[in-house]
Amino acid sequence: MNVIFLSRLQFGLTICFHYIFPPLSVGLGLLLVLMEGMYLWTKNPLYQKMTQFWVRIFGLTFAIGVASGIVMEFQFGTNWSSYSRYVGDVFGSALAAEGIFAFFLESGFLAILLFGWNKVGPKTHFFSTLMVSLGSMFSAVWIVVANSWMQTPAGFHLVERGGQVRAEITNFWKLFFNPSSMGRLSHVITGCWQAGAWFVLSVSAYYLLKRKHEDFAKASIKITLVLAFISSILQILSGHANAVIVSRYQPAKLAAMEGHYPVNAPANFNLWGWVDGKEERVRGGLALPGFLSFLVSGKFDTPIKGLNAFPPQDRPPVQATFQCYHGMLLIGIALFLFSLWGVILWRKGKLFQSRWLLKLFVLSVLGPQLANQLGWMTAEVGRQPWIVYGLLRTSEGVSPILRSGQVLFSIILFSLVYLLLFVLFIYLLDQKIRKGPESHQETLHRA
Repeated sequence: MNVIFLSRLQFGLTICFHYIFPPLSVGLGLLLVLMEGMYLWTKNPLYQKMTQFWVRIFGLTFAIGVASGIVMEFQFGTNWSSYSRYVGDVFGSALAAEGIFAFFLESGFLAILLFGWNKVGPKTHFFSTLMVSLGSMFSAVWIVVANSWMQTPAGFHLVERGGQVRAEITNFWKLFFNPSSMGRLSHVITGCWQAGAWFVLSVSAYYLLKRKHEDFAKASIKITLVLAFISSILQILSGHANAVIVSRYQPAKLAAMEGHYPVNAPANFNLWGWVDGKEERVRGGLALPGFLSFLVSGKFDTPIKGLNAFPPQDRPPVQATFQCYHGMLLIGIALFLFSLWGVILWRKGKLFQSRWLLKLFVLSVLGPQLANQLGWMTAEVGRQPWIVYGLLRTSEGVSPILRSGQVLFSIILFSLVYLLLFVLFIYLLDQKIRKGPESHQETLHRA
């Protein structure tokens, strides 16, 4: 195993673990605003108890997310120093803005959110909840902008200093609104909303199945089912918009996503299958003829550039890109159907008596997490062999003095630490869920 593969594996492992928590924080943050807003509007103490319970879960996910995220930034210097020199001017501004405008906003109001229930007024506390939620979303904004620049670079020029080429910003707003940033941001944010909504739905459905905290669980489901349904629709719409952007700026990625090989021919849309690289076609799947062409252009006979239009060294890993993309797609469709089923039964007054659907809700907590992970993998694996699309290859971004033994040792060490963190997270989460929401008076007394 060479240094490039191991460095990519290490960064992928740390990203995958870290990305469990930010989507939950963003999704739960929005739900906290909705729940506490309902309390201020109705004065019903049930909504305050609901907010107080999920605040404790939010605090846990925020803490683990911060701890796991620090390691990633260190890897830019240790494993990817050549890449860091190349994009330092671009990434430095985005990451600095994330720290100043997002992390400080979120963490600055977090103490009031967690401990200020009987120390500040209700409106002040709600304002802190709103600021924490906005801070978590602003954090996603800057991270997505920085990553989107790697996909569709804009607002920069290349300069050579000391024999090394680097990218420097020429127009910050073109960098911020690069061709893929807003489309990808909408897809990421709605994915985070799904993660938070299905997490709350899962726990609430568990309480109903166990016949515990039933009023609390029913009220939680009514709020979060609406968010789950709306965000599922938005995910499908934003996903389509992103695919159109990919077709314009990263045609090799789109071809890999659908296993499309012909140089210039109408493309099918595969619901699932297995890419046969030797035969250059998708086997064992279900394909809608010409439907990818229709989704991209509105016409079934529009030619789509295929993998054979690119040199072999410029093609992404086809099988991995195809399977990650279609895994994400099928999970997204399933979550939409589950939420639609829930809304229909709710309208009929049968939602809380449908034990089969409640059981699906309990298991569906894994759906958004898997979809978010697979979506990130589609974007990053599909960008290969480029670390900055069309400008810098991944093989050129690795630290020149790094040794494979060093990276392998750190992978083993990080894996053990992250395993311990994950076990701790699951243990603490299980304890909080089993304990359930406390009474209104007991919570205020503690605070």
